[in-house]
Amino acid sequence: MRMDVLPIWDIIYLFAFLGGAMATLLLTPLFLWVARKLDFMDRPASNHKGHTKATPLLGGAALLCGWLLCVGVGLLAVFGTDVPYLSRAVGEHLAGIRAVGSQLGVIVIGAGLFAMLGLADDKWAFPAGRKFFGQFLIAAVVATWGGVRVNILIDAPPLAWCATVFWIMFMVNAINFFDNMDGLAVGVITIAMAFFTVIAALNCQFFYAVFSAMTCGVCAGFWYYNTTPAVIFMGDSGSHFIGYLAAVVAAGVTYFGRDYSQSHFALLMPIFILALPLFDTAMVVAIRLRNHKPFWIGDHNHISHRFLHMGMSRRRAVLLVHLLAVAIGLGTLPIFRGDLAVAAVVTIQSGLVIFIITMLQFTLASTSNQNGEK
Repeated sequence: MRMDVLPIWDIIYLFAFLGGAMATLLLTPLFLWVARKLDFMDRPASNHKGHTKATPLLGGAALLCGWLLCVGVGLLAVFGTDVPYLSRAVGEHLAGIRAVGSQLGVIVIGAGLFAMLGLADDKWAFPAGRKFFGQFLIAAVVATWGGVRVNILIDAPPLAWCATVFWIMFMVNAINFFDNMDGLAVGVITIAMAFFTVIAALNCQFFYAVFSAMTCGVCAGFWYYNTTPAVIFMGDSGSHFIGYLAAVVAAGVTYFGRDYSQSHFALLMPIFILALPLFDTAMVVAIRLRNHKPFWIGDHNHISHRFLHMGMSRRRAVLLVHLLAVAIGLGTLPIFRGDLAVAAVVTIQSGLVIFIITMLQFTLASTSNQNGEK
């Protein structure tokens, strides 16, 4: 296909995705080798993914380095080269890019700090309180100086700051909880970033569209190695990293008011796109609290585990979760341009899908337990 057939920004999004995918496809084998040399491994006794052999645990470092490489190349392409197509596309936005340069720097630093916090936790298994405190400090820095804001319906900057810190910490831990089977979490984030790219592009948010496309590619490249049977795990470093990026992008494409969004229901965009990890986290936390157990201690009450209880293989359970993520995420497209009636119908429909799946899971799990007792 000739480059002038596609709109210029669509070409940039495509290049961002392909660059991200190529980066992790090439870098992940290197980190797999390093993990084996350093014996940085996830032992069967310490993981909850059903593995019977030690698995390299530096996937998060591969994700981070691939992403940073793409960010660096992208900045060089914008400021340091004279590419005709690129110059024509970004020329009118250069002033804006320079204006948010410091904010982008804080976002990148936050990504590195979250990945390093997770990597340290992979190595030394921090107590939950220490890990949460580290997450809070990093989220507070990003919310203060990174230009990331979870907008609320009232003009209250302190509340917006608190909401932003909570949102970043919630998403980081939600993806950390969700990473319980091969390819599950990174696949869901790959799908989410694809939808965020489309929504941001439709809303003419060029920065977040490129940001999402690049992150989508980075996750897709790693997904190749992390799918069943995984040859490398991303560990807490990877889940912290992609959970943080999901939080940043979701906040970036969620705006209220006609000055910011072409959609009247911008708040629904991240809720639909990230519906499964949000729902899964809320469900498992509620179950753990009901059972008087610490909410940060892992168990087998996740949606993927319940699909296993229904008799599915691990590969099929992960595939079903990914298909559900696509099915629910597609609801963002009619809602973006739709009116209140469209938003209401799609919201009810998606809610019923989750409710039906939940009923099937608990019903079949209960039946299985009764048969086992007999």
